[in-house]
Amino acid sequence: MRPTHAGGVVFRLTSEGPRYLLVEASGTRGRWVFPKGRVEDGETGAAAALREVGEEAGVRARLIRRLRPVAQRKHGRRIAIAYFLMACRGRTTPLEKREIRWLSFGEAIEALDRGKSRGVLRSAHRFVAATAAGEPKGPGPRIWGTAVRLTKWLWRGVRAATDVPR
Repeated sequence: MRPTHAGGVVFRLTSEGPRYLLVEASGTRGRWVFPKGRVEDGETGAAAALREVGEEAGVRARLIRRLRPVAQRKHGRRIAIAYFLMACRGRTTPLEKREIRWLSFGEAIEALDRGKSRGVLRSAHRFVAATAAGEPKGPGPRIWGTAVRLTKWLWRGVRAATDVPR
């Protein structure tokens, strides 16, 4: 199914480990979600996810990889959400007035109220933690080389974003 919605699991690397971005759900105080929204006509899922992260959280991000899709119901209709792992690159002006939080993996797992969202975060965290630690992401030297290059790229491009307010 073509994605109807797209969102981002945005992280930044800190001295305490990776932090993940959550936004307060629209119209529901105290409920924390990943920034996401509708894929517009002619827009790719990746472009929609980047746009939504900027609009809802005021965060500029860089795409790392596509995560597993999620199907759920919204107002009785089935929607398909394409999630993308993203690295924080800095701040921008948000279009929406939403609270944001940068949380550790454990804090984010507790804050998310949907099992499917927690599953997406677990998948993203496995990749981020393995890459940041320099561990191979699968069998074979080709994947190991890719993981090493990604680790270097992440530390070079994302480390500067540690000054983003929590």
